[in-house]
Amino acid sequence: MKKTLISLAVLAAASGSAYAQSNVTIFGIMDAGIVSEHGGKNGNVTKVSSGVANASRIGFKGTEDLGGGLSAVFLLEGGIKGDTGESDVSGSVFQRQAYVGLVSKSAGSLTLGRQYTPWYNAFVQVGDPFQAGLSGSAKNIFPANGINVRNSNSVSYKSPDLMGVTAEVFYAAGEQKESSTGRQLGASIGYQNGDFNARLAYNNRNNDVVAGNVVTGRDIGRNTLLAVNYDFKVVKAFGMFGINKGLNSVAYPNGTAYTAAAVAPSTDSRNYLLGATVPVSAAGSLVASVARADDRDVANRDANQFAIGYLHKLSPRTTSYMSYGKIKNRNGASFTVGNNAESGSGDSAYNVGIRHTF
Repeated sequence: MKKTLISLAVLAAASGSAYAQSNVTIFGIMDAGIVSEHGGKNGNVTKVSSGVANASRIGFKGTEDLGGGLSAVFLLEGGIKGDTGESDVSGSVFQRQAYVGLVSKSAGSLTLGRQYTPWYNAFVQVGDPFQAGLSGSAKNIFPANGINVRNSNSVSYKSPDLMGVTAEVFYAAGEQKESSTGRQLGASIGYQNGDFNARLAYNNRNNDVVAGNVVTGRDIGRNTLLAVNYDFKVVKAFGMFGINKGLNSVAYPNGTAYTAAAVAPSTDSRNYLLGATVPVSAAGSLVASVARADDRDVANRDANQFAIGYLHKLSPRTTSYMSYGKIKNRNGASFTVGNNAESGSGDSAYNVGIRHTF
């Protein structure tokens, strides 16, 4: 009798899944490496770190076919410290991404929840040859941190591909006393044709704050980014140019790396990057880039970064890596050599490790 009940329950579950025409996938990345950092006020630091090339994570995603080319989608993704097994943000479960929405083959997608900004999508998908990872991450120089990366309470629309042209519009509600307080707007337009890929993105951040019933007006932070790449087959070339203006348009990931008091970030700066990936075998490739932060404020806190790395595919899902990055700060700038998951503690770093996707 007991076996019969279990069999009926299994059949009912299978029948329900088939009726819904839906599927759920478990996915993730486990990435761990040895990191050696130098040049900060605390001296040399050597450690085992998680998320050096890509942040370690586990996630769930699913789709349901609603008919007529329309599907319902969802995604839940949480970060993990692969070196300790903890969540990478204390007290949070799916802090990386959490959204639900609709996808149409002809009309595009509309999703709501916690999502990446169009600015960051252009940065990591098109412009940075290190894809925001390893010691060569362009996050060390470009303002790819905080809510410039992803935002909660957001609505995102992505257009379908129209002869190589795509667009994205993004709005994140501040959910405070005044509707504009703390809100964020973003947009991008991209073009891809064969081996050429380019995207122009914009981010607008309202820095107003509420204290009691009083709204205090503060400056708007604005970030504009042009990212391009072209695959010449023997080498894939990358380039980025960014303009950052206003309060919180730039934030040091580690503003006290060299000083006791935090260094004030620029409110008017430019960013530049040139990079390349070079396949050296069927399984291995070299990655290199030079990047610059050009501060237009009176302090003139500029910085240059030079980086090189090597990635070797051990299998379609497993990759080993090594890299080196060096930053030259000027006039008291506080840029640090970090990686995908960490901000770094000094002006240079080596790392070596392994990444497995599932």
